Formats: sequence, C-alpha cells, structure tokens
Amino acid sequence: MVKCVSPGDGKVFAERDVATAEQIAAALDKAKAAQKSWRKLSIAQRAKYCTAVVDAMVSMKDEIGKELAISMGRPIRYGAGEVGGFEERARYMISIADQALASVNPGDKEGFERSIEREALGVVFTIAPWNFPFMTAVNSIIPALMAGNVSILKHSSATLIIGERFEKAFAAAGLPDGVFQHLILSHDQTADVIGSGKVDMVCFTGSVPAGRQIEQAAAEQFIPVGLELGGKDPAYVRADADVAFAVENIVDGAFFNSGQSCCGIERIYVDASVWDEFVPAFVEMVKSYKLGDPMDEETTLGPLIKSSAADFVRTQIEDAVKAGATAHIDAADFPADKGMGSAYLAPQVLTNVDHSMSVMMDESFGPVVGIMKVSGDEEAIKLMNDSPFGLTASIWTKDVDAAREIGQELETGTVFMNRCDYLDPALAWTGCKDTGRGCTLSSIGYESLTRPKSFHLRVVTG
Repeated sequence: MVKCVSPGDGKVFAERDVATAEQIAAALDKAKAAQKSWRKLSIAQRAKYCTAVVDAMVSMKDEIGKELAISMGRPIRYGAGEVGGFEERARYMISIADQALASVNPGDKEGFERSIEREALGVVFTIAPWNFPFMTAVNSIIPALMAGNVSILKHSSATLIIGERFEKAFAAAGLPDGVFQHLILSHDQTADVIGSGKVDMVCFTGSVPAGRQIEQAAAEQFIPVGLELGGKDPAYVRADADVAFAVENIVDGAFFNSGQSCCGIERIYVDASVWDEFVPAFVEMVKSYKLGDPMDEETTLGPLIKSSAADFVRTQIEDAVKAGATAHIDAADFPADKGMGSAYLAPQVLTNVDHSMSVMMDESFGPVVGIMKVSGDEEAIKLMNDSPFGLTASIWTKDVDAAREIGQELETGTVFMNRCDYLDPALAWTGCKDTGRGCTLSSIGYESLTRPKSFHLRVVTG
C-alpha cells in the first residue's frame, strides 16, 4: 500500500495498492504489443490523439488545482499554472513533430537512394517527480508518443493521483489500449521494471542518489537513460542591472512553489555597486509573502512536501548562521511555521554566506536563498561554476553581449538573461555535472526518443 499524505494537514489524501507481479508483467507485454501498431500510424494520426489528450487535461484544470494544493501543498491560486505549462509544452512538441522526425537527406549520390530515418525506440518508461507533476511528466510522455513509442508512467507516491489524471485524459482521447499505462510501484518494483529487458528507455526526474540507482538498474540493458537530477541554480546581478526588475523576478524564481523547483534560484551573486540597493529590496519583497493553508486563496507560500524536507532546510539555515551568516527574516513573522517537525517553513534570506556552507553548495529545495557580494564578472563566473550541479544560470544585465560572453563560460544547461525558473519548450532542456544527462523538449529532445536507421539503396538498372 502506498499512501499520499497531505503536507497541509498531515492527513492521508489517497492510498493505493502497488501493482502485483502479474499486473506488471501484463502491462509490459501489452505495451510491447501496442507499440507494433502505434508506430505505424502517421504523425498526423498520432497528433490527433495527443491533441485530444491535451484538451482533456486542460478541461480538468480546476479539479487539478485543488488536488495539487491538497496532495503537495501548492497554493491553490497557482494551480492553473501547472496545467498551463503542461499545455504549452505538449502543444509545442506536437506542432514540431513533423519537422523533428523527418528523414535526413544526406544529398544525391548517383545510383543510390540514401536517407536516415528516425525510428521509435519502443516502450518509454517515465518516472516522474511530485514537485511539478504534470509539467515534468509531459516532457517525455507526449514526445515519446508522437515519435511512435508507447508510454508507461510511474509517478511519485507523493502525487499518486496524478497518474490517474493522465489515465483519464488518455481514456477521453480514445487512445488504443496499451499505448499509455500508469503503474503504482515500489522502489524495488521500479528497479525490476527497468532491468526487465521489456522497456527501451527510462526518463527520470529526481535526486542524484535515485539517479544512480536508476543507472545501476539499467546497467546491463543497453538502453538510454535520461536523468534530470536537480540543481543549485545561481543568479548574477551585474552592476548595470535594472535592480527593481531583478528583485521582483529573482524573488519569484527563488520562492515559487516554496522553493521546490530544480531550476529555482538557490544562490545569488550581486555586484558590489548595487548591493546596498538590491539586498534591502529583496528582503522586503520576501517579507510580503503569506505562509499558510494552500487552500486559502491569499496564501502565496505553502508547506514543503513533508516535514523532513523542511527540517533539512532549517538545519542548513541554522548551520549557516552558526558559521557567521546573517538571517534577514524573523520566522516569528510567519506564525504558520511551528519549527522542527512542521512542513510549514518561513522563507529565509541569508547574507555573509560563503561556499563552505551547505546552504550555498547542497540543493536546498526549499524557501531559502543565500546572497554574496562580488567584485565583477570574473568573480561571479568562478562562484557560479563552483557547484556540483549545472541546470540553469541567470544573468541580470542590460548588456546582451556581456550576457552571451558570460554564458559561454558558465557550466550549465541553460543560460538566462533577465529571466529565471522557466522552461521554454523550443529550447533543449538539459544539464551537466550532477544535474544528469540527456535532453528533453525542442527538436533535439526527439533525438533522444528515437534511433537513427540508415537506408543505403543501390539502384540497379538493366
């Protein structure tokens, strides 16, 4: 039995039995059989089905917003944004499938017909996280189907019913049986599925330790594994930045979803010349947040996914303060925070921090950010790269050329200028270092979901 416990009130929101060995075997066999006919459909036919899936999901957005608030603590006022992001990504990937999956023509060669075709892999196994449960899952599911694969989804136990929402949307769209399936699995069962020899790709979003376990489970299968394993994303505020604009957007990028975003801002480097303007404005804006019941329309900061996650961040903050950091937020101003053991955690802004502190090096995944003063671009680049992660980095400046030059030096998957904590489906979503490997979305994302097959045909006449 798997239980989904609401972080808002600590009550069990949903509980489901894990799949039996027989159910798992049947699902894998059904997927293999379904893929044989699904891959033969035209891209236009697949697009019709997938578009209907998106339409069905969008029609459920009000119910989804409530379920997200209860199951993982996202304030209900932001519920529609999750479905909006799902829709944007899905519709874009559907729209580019014809071009992205087109044959590659290497040029004419007398007496030969040559091409490189993009062939579906088979069964794509998506293991999705709880923090953005629709937007992360859709990154692989819809493109996989558009490429001629079939999909099996294993969702986080913290968002059990999200898989059921996907099932309802696919059922409403009338997809052939077996093209999409949802399984509730234990960790051991998940590893068994990966190592079964019956899935052809694994797409995982989660922690670094879990990513290592995924790779170990797939080690002898010779299948591609896509891993997005989090980040410690930096922001750099240059001397020429629009400070008010930077404050507004970086605060949102750091504290949206209670900081539980792999591409959220977790560390900030500010040029000394704008430090005195930036820090007070940043702190004041954070103080304006309301921590409370995620079902309350006034709430802008909900609980973390569980109390242990909040306690980890509390410990990071306490350790940093003991080492000399300055905490700018009084937790007493956020009475919903009851201290250790509570999933409700007051936001925190720290200065006088350095890279010897966990809060500046280890992924926090909570509402805390450290801010350091820097002398200019060279120091900022050095500090931004001083991390085991490399998902996104943002530069706040009026100088596009400077942003490009700095971006070339950064060890990251995405470089933002005057933006953060956003995923553009037209661009490759990827990372480096402990953030993982592989790519989703954009035309390049389709390359991960297909294998090249070359046709070298000699034309014999006479």
